[in-house]
Amino acid sequence: MTTPVTDPILRELATQPGVVAVVGFSPRPERASHGVAAYLIAQGITVHLVNPVAAGQTALGRTILASLADVPEHIHLVDIFRRPEEVLPVVDDAIQVQADAVWFQLDIINPVAIRRAHDAGLAVVVDRCLKVEHARFTRGG
Repeated sequence: MTTPVTDPILRELATQPGVVAVVGFSPRPERASHGVAAYLIAQGITVHLVNPVAAGQTALGRTILASLADVPEHIHLVDIFRRPEEVLPVVDDAIQVQADAVWFQLDIINPVAIRRAHDAGLAVVVDRCLKVEHARFTRGG
């Protein structure tokens, strides 16, 4: 399907993600996307929240944006919290805005979207949690 991400690449993406866009962000604190975004912000990482349904609302001290195109700076990493059948347009948007990488969160596996991101030259991480991997690499375990 795609080349496995090695630990050095995974380490770099997880610990130095640059500007992160969390797509499928939920303003509801009990949702995984909310917890991951809050964690990344607490780590000092620049995070933009993206969800067209919640666009204009405020969460975690930020305004939720409608799309990746609304992010006002270069996006290094697109962290995807969408159902597998809904990720292809997100990958297309990531390619369009020239993001550097896409991160498919746990259980978000869409072979067509993964291949499209890979073929476009984006770094691709599949079926892993950015929060878990960041903590693993920054806390030594």
